[in-house]
Amino acid sequence: QVQLVESGGGLVQAGGSLRLSCAASETITGVSSMGWYRQAPGKQRELVATITNTGSTTYADSVKGRFTISKNNAQNTVYLQMNSLKPEDTAVFYCNVRYTCGLIHCDSWGQGTQLTVSS
Repeated sequence: QVQLVESGGGLVQAGGSLRLSCAASETITGVSSMGWYRQAPGKQRELVATITNTGSTTYADSVKGRFTISKNNAQNTVYLQMNSLKPEDTAVFYCNVRYTCGLIHCDSWGQGTQLTVSS
């Protein structure tokens, strides 16, 4: 199982910016997508943004225009630039990598990094 290590979370004021990073512990072959999910207290985990191996991106409506996902294939790293942060963005953010393993897709998840946005 590929290990993912997230960093960059913290406390920020509303309107501020932060960048999350997620690095894989090893080179991953057969990656189909990398992404970020988040889970706020009392809520289900939800998709924030994904980027495919071809660079296509998907964003949750709530973050469109504010968040940008990017990746560095050579370093097996995915980033999430978050601007114009709002208190409702407060959540634990999880990195995800989906890749082929045999005949199926496998998912690896990071341990999560806390983002707290104060009003």
